[in-house]
Amino acid sequence: MEFEFSDRIKALPLYLFARMEEIIRKKQQNGADIISLGIGDPDLPPPKFILDALREEASNPRNHGYSSSIGEYDFRLAVTEWYKNRFSVDLDPEKEVIALIGSKEGLSNLARAFINEGDRVLVPDPAYPVYANGGAILSGGKPVYVPLIEEKQWLPDLENINPKGAKMLYLNYPNNPTGATATIKELEEFVEFALKNRLILCYDNAYSEITFQDYKAPSILQIDEAKEVAIEMNSCSKTFNMTGDRIAFAVGNKKLVEGLAKVKSQTDSGSPKYVQKVAAKALRTYKGPEPPEYILERNKIYEKRAQLLVSELTSLGLKCKMPKATFYIWAKCGESSMEFVEKMLSVNVAATPGVGFGNHGEGYIRFAVTCKEERIKEACERLKKIL
Repeated sequence: MEFEFSDRIKALPLYLFARMEEIIRKKQQNGADIISLGIGDPDLPPPKFILDALREEASNPRNHGYSSSIGEYDFRLAVTEWYKNRFSVDLDPEKEVIALIGSKEGLSNLARAFINEGDRVLVPDPAYPVYANGGAILSGGKPVYVPLIEEKQWLPDLENINPKGAKMLYLNYPNNPTGATATIKELEEFVEFALKNRLILCYDNAYSEITFQDYKAPSILQIDEAKEVAIEMNSCSKTFNMTGDRIAFAVGNKKLVEGLAKVKSQTDSGSPKYVQKVAAKALRTYKGPEPPEYILERNKIYEKRAQLLVSELTSLGLKCKMPKATFYIWAKCGESSMEFVEKMLSVNVAATPGVGFGNHGEGYIRFAVTCKEERIKEACERLKKIL
């Protein structure tokens, strides 16, 4: 029997990564040693205290019942404490905080709560594909792409955006895939633009805690009046190396949090209680704006890897620079990014083609420094055969 996909599924663009994944799968089945610099999934384990706490909390039978779609109160309270310590931002744990099963579902479910059929959604290009696909298209909206270009430091040119008819704007700094960052002044401009044009501002801040040198990523909620238009997504995935534990949070405008809660009440029952308890404990290791020592040590590892990869790629003729944040290196390859990645796979090295993040990502490759230095060195030795 034949079944037809819904119009919204049909509207999704072709998944450009599928071809690459199929090549990798076949190579691995044939015993190839693939060095993957493509996936933004930390190879470093969570800190020992988190692993110990997971064992303890998971062994408690009382932690295996249903949670709530908005999250346990103590977890939401821990989020407010973290925002106060980290950003000097005050939040109401009852009305301005909601737990998420990873920020990915929050980014998409927010659109389900507020986007009607045909509504325009402003989406950066290049960007995390969930904004356009899981958010705009699967909610019946129309993604309107906002170019991010190297000459503008991968920041939106607000003066040249046509906001007419738009209802929502997604932004993300520190940025995936480019590693770009935004200053407080630029965040002020984002908020002003959203206020002026009556836009929902969905700010994805998942990489706020992966920073180098003296750089500290701000929160959009540090801007006066931000709560009038903005909701911020953050996550324990990258901060505490807990990607598979699926625990994150959204904070900000009460109505936006309420809308997200309404969708979640119909679609999920929240993250496991034991995961929320552990995440709350992790958030409470922040005692002020400075990250705890284990975060700083983790970031030093990423920084050293990134410096190594930037140096090696530059020597191979690729144009890239050291980012201030994230574990991504955004390199200009000067040709079709899919063809370049396929050449890389011929020597068993994987990375992510920039065009997979949007048309303005064409000609670039995203590398993730989520493997050990010796593997990065080996990957670059292999690349010498094709460059």
